[in-house]
Amino acid sequence: MHIRRSSRCLRTGGILLTAALLVSACSASASTGPSTSATAAAEVTLAALPEATPAALAPYYGQKARWRSCGVPGFQCATLKAPLDYAKPGAGDVRLAVSRKKATGPGKRLGSLFVNPGGPGGSAVGYLQAYAGIGYPAAVRARYDMVAVDPRGVARSEPVECLDGRKMDTYTQTDTTPDDARETSELVDAYKEFAEACGAHSPGLLRHVSTVETARDMDIVRAVLGDRKLNYVGASYGTFLGATYAGLFPGRAGRLVLDGAMDPSLPARRMNLDQTTGFETAFQSFAKDCVQQPDCPLGGRGTPTAEVGRHLKAFFRKLDAHPIPTGDADGRRLGEALATTGVIAAMYDESSWAQLREALTSAMKDKDGAGLLMLSDSYYERDAGGRYSNLMPANAAVNCLDLPPAYGSTEEVERALPSFEKASPVFGEGLAWASLSCAYWPVRATGEPHRIEARGAAPIVVVGTTRDPATPYRWARALAAQLASARLLTYEGDGHTAYGRGSTCIDSAVDTYLLRGTPPVEGKRCS
Repeated sequence: MHIRRSSRCLRTGGILLTAALLVSACSASASTGPSTSATAAAEVTLAALPEATPAALAPYYGQKARWRSCGVPGFQCATLKAPLDYAKPGAGDVRLAVSRKKATGPGKRLGSLFVNPGGPGGSAVGYLQAYAGIGYPAAVRARYDMVAVDPRGVARSEPVECLDGRKMDTYTQTDTTPDDARETSELVDAYKEFAEACGAHSPGLLRHVSTVETARDMDIVRAVLGDRKLNYVGASYGTFLGATYAGLFPGRAGRLVLDGAMDPSLPARRMNLDQTTGFETAFQSFAKDCVQQPDCPLGGRGTPTAEVGRHLKAFFRKLDAHPIPTGDADGRRLGEALATTGVIAAMYDESSWAQLREALTSAMKDKDGAGLLMLSDSYYERDAGGRYSNLMPANAAVNCLDLPPAYGSTEEVERALPSFEKASPVFGEGLAWASLSCAYWPVRATGEPHRIEARGAAPIVVVGTTRDPATPYRWARALAAQLASARLLTYEGDGHTAYGRGSTCIDSAVDTYLLRGTPPVEGKRCS
């Protein structure tokens, strides 16, 4: 799993669990890894790389950035190179898009502050220019050069490509709660078509978009910028990327903030199930709030949360049988798949709950699906012209390479359905089937579940939100327990990620760490 300071950026910070249903917020595509159980945490620990730069990589570390105007006032852009394959540095390069906004002062410059909004697949450059470079606290922007690198395969850094816009429209409308063998076959065919298209358009790159390779790319950029250590704020999947950097280069890890943390030790089955539970937790919070509002279409004051969920599930079933109009120029109607995505999109940020109530009311009472379609399109990053960003292709490419697939067959998913439906009566069935998508990926996974300890790293701040839908709070606790120098900062509240979302307590603790190097006291909690 996207995330959001602007409504898009924050969601991108979530981690899209799968390319099919877009459960944002986690490197979601793994099965068992090295443990004997498909749900057990890994015992393998990520090993640090040698401190000395290998001679074969010296030309990359010795590059000079040629900065140019980005066309966005105040920002500069450059293109740097990294080896496509770190095991064979002479076998070709990948071009990395880098952007920065120089420290404005006053005060002594503290170096560069890298930012990443998550995904995987979210554009760090877009996030920097639309939010972080202008929306982070003025004191932070005064002391740091704000920097972003689009990860390999993402946005401006040689993007992975798969289906065109029209075919993506068909893909996003595929029924992910199949009722019979025919619908199950159609879902499998959709996953296969998506995977085959990715393999056809980006055959070489697909083998080299792992999180480990992206973390190594960041170290090259750090060196080119002249920073002795890397300072970093990563959200959602960005926490996995930041933790991976610390694990590989503990001596070069500066002030790292990992907000909406992932647990890298879990296999995909466990991650997908945990995330399903997270979305149910978020929905329950929404449901309790909804019935207190006069415009809630799912129940009135005092309606039990379980009944609210049953009403929503019944509505989804109606849409499965009879999609409703949306007024879309391309003729798309609102079926169960798009409606579910729209609801899930609103779970990332409680400020979207009023919009969701309005969209549900229009759909349920007036048979107007435009509002839910708008939420779904924002999640998929589809514009009004029918064009999609490469968020979904990049998300699948990274997830399916980082971890083995959660399930290898429809039979395995069917056996897992009861556990997913128990975790979330509303979303469980769809998220279980979405966990099958990496089974048909054209490239075998190169990663496996592993612990990250980063021994020798400076203090690392791990931020967790107690009712985070996409990165459950238990993941933040788990990552903080793994990292040798971690301090866990807890936000007791709703939504995905915590920094910059309205908590003065959280923002103050993070800003103090970034500006002074003083991490929050162990066990600090904010509300």
